[in-house]
Amino acid sequence: MAYVGAPNFAATNAIYTKQSLRRINGISQPKKLLFSPLPNYKMLRMTMNLQSKASDKDEGSPWDDKGLLQSEELYQYVLETSVYPREPEFLKEIRTITANHPEFYMGAQPDSGQLIAMLLNLINAKRTIEIGVFTGYSVLLTALTIPDDGKIIAIDPDRQSYELGLPVIQKAGVEHKIDFKDSPALPVLDKLLEDNENKDSFDFAFVDADKTNYGNYHERLMQLVKVGGVIVYDNTLWYGTLVIPEEKVDELMRTERKYFLELNRFLAADTRIQISQVTVGDGMTICRRLF
Repeated sequence: MAYVGAPNFAATNAIYTKQSLRRINGISQPKKLLFSPLPNYKMLRMTMNLQSKASDKDEGSPWDDKGLLQSEELYQYVLETSVYPREPEFLKEIRTITANHPEFYMGAQPDSGQLIAMLLNLINAKRTIEIGVFTGYSVLLTALTIPDDGKIIAIDPDRQSYELGLPVIQKAGVEHKIDFKDSPALPVLDKLLEDNENKDSFDFAFVDADKTNYGNYHERLMQLVKVGGVIVYDNTLWYGTLVIPEEKVDELMRTERKYFLELNRFLAADTRIQISQVTVGDGMTICRRLF
């Protein structure tokens, strides 16, 4: 099969030579990574599992098994049959740009994006919030999906990464739909809540940012998203570690593992929402506001 928008493999392979981590509140942790259309499925699984090189698995890397769908052939089938053929060219282009970023693994996954686009269409979303933007794959996907007069409040303190994808967003003719906020999310959400007209006015929110703030985001988004609206949280199965005894989980992953265990219990008990936790990528929890 011909792959469109393949990344610069020389640059990508150079990144694999050492493990890359981010820091949140002083805690290093593996990052979510971009699924690129790679010409070799072994390489795709390496990328999916956040492995820096093929020997990592033998060395016991804590993020060897990020992918929740463990059948290589079945995952390849999903990508090649249902995802890549329908992915818009502008999104392929942003994934190519992201693949050359030093932190390329933070990019959105196209199979997750396909699900988000369907949710946006199902609820006829027009006003949305996105917490965590990076190079702009998911915000571009949203902008391409909502109506021409739709608006996205896109929040991320990393403007530099967003500007890498901005030329593609501009070329796609959807920049006018995006209100990018170069800021941590909580101050922006609190500012929105100061205006009563913003309450119960958004159709959709997507959260893929600092994990230990998801609970804080949830309480604010429940005031901003209207009844019948949808909030999606990414990474809620946290590399599959939630069912592994804590002592067997790498210390780098324990803080967020503990938090997600608490968050998932909280969301399951929150009678204000209908939920569905799906095993796409690293796990996504879809919440529909009931009241």
